[in-house]
Amino acid sequence: MHKKRGYHHGNLKQALVDAALALIEEKGPQGFTLSEAAKKAGVTPAAVYRHFAGRDDLIAEAARQGYQIFADLMEYAYEKGQPSAKASFEATGRAYLAFARKYPGHYMAMFESGVPVNASPDLALVAARANGVLERAATDLLHYLPPDKRPPAAMFSAHIWAMSHGVVELYARGAPGARTPFSPEELLETGIGIYLRGLGLIPPDS
Repeated sequence: MHKKRGYHHGNLKQALVDAALALIEEKGPQGFTLSEAAKKAGVTPAAVYRHFAGRDDLIAEAARQGYQIFADLMEYAYEKGQPSAKASFEATGRAYLAFARKYPGHYMAMFESGVPVNASPDLALVAARANGVLERAATDLLHYLPPDKRPPAAMFSAHIWAMSHGVVELYARGAPGARTPFSPEELLETGIGIYLRGLGLIPPDS
């Protein structure tokens, strides 16, 4: 006979998030129902509504937890590269790929679910912290350029974020047709290298 698990109030919420993350990995962020998440967590669908207003609210919490991990990883990568601005910048790019590989459910909740980053104040706050690390790394590097040659740090970091995201989406997901003789790491590293050379932050290849 199937016995419902005895969750305390606090860990039922986390059990539902964990169930949602597993379903997101399996079926995509829009490919599961609240009932499926409840079943996977071993509770009734009605129990979900004690913690979440609906499926998007559940996905937003998964995204918030993902951004928390992501921001911590980015901060760790940034610090590891110090005192070299270039090493810190490159490390944050590698951390992006590593996060997407290690936490696919969180990554999809954050970037592929359609849940807006301002779905909740807590989500917006931690997403801004993650973005802030990359912007700080970009600002450090831009100090090596004359003031009149510096693009805005927010634009610089947005370009790198877009490049990182594109490499993940096209080449680090095992999607059909995403064949390339280069590893995602190599694609991102060389792409960032070309970008930095274009700005004059690193010398051209001899």
